[in-house]
Amino acid sequence: MQKIAIAQASPVLLDRQETLNRAITLVEQAASEGARLVVFPEAFISGYPAWIWRLRPGGDWGASEALHTRLLNSAVDLDANELEPLCEAARKNKLTIVCGLNERDGKLSKATLYNSVVIIGEDGSILNRHRKLMPTNPERMVWGFGDGSGLKVVDTPPGKIGTLLCWENYMPLARYSLYAQGVELYIAPTYDSGDGWVGSMQHIAREGRCWVISSGVILENSDIPSDFPDKGSVYPESEKWINPGDSVVIAPGGEIVAGPMHEEKGLLYAEIDPARAATAKRALDVSGHYARPDIFELQVNTQTQSPIKFK
Repeated sequence: MQKIAIAQASPVLLDRQETLNRAITLVEQAASEGARLVVFPEAFISGYPAWIWRLRPGGDWGASEALHTRLLNSAVDLDANELEPLCEAARKNKLTIVCGLNERDGKLSKATLYNSVVIIGEDGSILNRHRKLMPTNPERMVWGFGDGSGLKVVDTPPGKIGTLLCWENYMPLARYSLYAQGVELYIAPTYDSGDGWVGSMQHIAREGRCWVISSGVILENSDIPSDFPDKGSVYPESEKWINPGDSVVIAPGGEIVAGPMHEEKGLLYAEIDPARAATAKRALDVSGHYARPDIFELQVNTQTQSPIKFK
């Protein structure tokens, strides 16, 4: 059995260093309780840009540009080792961390943002970086498109981990690419919430016969900085909860074993047995004995995409 923790906590919005400090505190707390895996929400560093669903797409230019500038400056450049404090926390506490973040491109334009999730191993190394394949609706005004280079399942002490972000979990072929790699802990950081989302996570646990760990964004009005542009109109004081979290842990087959954690901040713990993922496939293995490769075939391009090649 492995003890895992979902950190359903708000970031220090638009402040990378303080958000990292908060993440490290949560990792240390989870480690003290015996957790071997800590999972953070979508875009935890340094906050999901929830304002894009309220400002007019292509309009509200002044506020949108000011907020994008702050998001860009508080994002993580992996090439500049800006995630090292969290990597050190994994190394120090000897556990695995999965964390969503706003990633700033550090190699080419140095100005494009990606909605990314990283898996950090017990030795502090980044085992995988996955960029969201298709930003959803107004998210395309903020984030670039990811590629297939991060569609990997990696082996860790808590189990074989694969990740998809929010609504890309609705992409059947993306899910299948993880199933086919033997994912045991299917991790879905998300901004979505509610019964419909939890039901979708249960479906994935039934379909893939894997553990599903959904870490939801939680955000209160009090988490919005006082200098947020047009704060009173975008987030009226009467609105206490902006997003309720609803983090949940689901066993292979669809049974909820922890959560949903609704309108509550803290660590959600669960005891899991990764081996149950293989046992659950006795009756249904959609990428194994239940597949029909003579009829259906999926090809996945795992090449890193780039607009330029230097020879």
